[in-house]
Amino acid sequence: MKKLLIGILIIVLLYAMGGLIYFFIHKKTPLPEEKPIADIKGYPYHLKANATELMKNEFHLLKDNLEGKEIDDEAYAESVAKLFIIDLYTITNKLNKYDVGGVQYVVPAILDNFKLNVKDTIYKYVEDNSDDKRVQTLPEVSQINTTSIEAAEYTIDENTYQGYKISLEWSYVKDLGYDETGELRVVKIDQYYYVAEKK
Repeated sequence: MKKLLIGILIIVLLYAMGGLIYFFIHKKTPLPEEKPIADIKGYPYHLKANATELMKNEFHLLKDNLEGKEIDDEAYAESVAKLFIIDLYTITNKLNKYDVGGVQYVVPAILDNFKLNVKDTIYKYVEDNSDDKRVQTLPEVSQINTTSIEAAEYTIDENTYQGYKISLEWSYVKDLGYDETGELRVVKIDQYYYVAEKK
């Protein structure tokens, strides 16, 4: 009986040790906390230190608009749409597949679903770069243009919001077969514009 109990105890300890080893080897790398290098007073948008020149330029256009005397609503929505696409499809500066771009421009109510979808599709094969040794070739948006913009309404959870339907086209530093066009619905919730849908 003692041998049986000792045998069970050894098996339990081996399983526990195996579980701990698996946890430490396979746990996802936590994203480092980054202080923004620029933000917009009274708004939830900020610019990260790893932003590309294209992102910096568009962010400063948004900042100038929102901190000016009069806000141009259409230009505001257009900047949010462009920043969303630039950040989402510029993956060269992302740490790993959990470091999803564009999240600050997404409607908060759908953010969890958005991140899950991106991790399982666009970012699925992004290699971890926490050791700064990644050699994987990843996309970087180099140019973006608006092809059309029109006022539109959009319904989320039975609430209707005013906004814009914005069509964009963009190109990359190197063509790796990622999307180059898209139609976004950008809606105004309270005083902030967010991306509600991308087609």
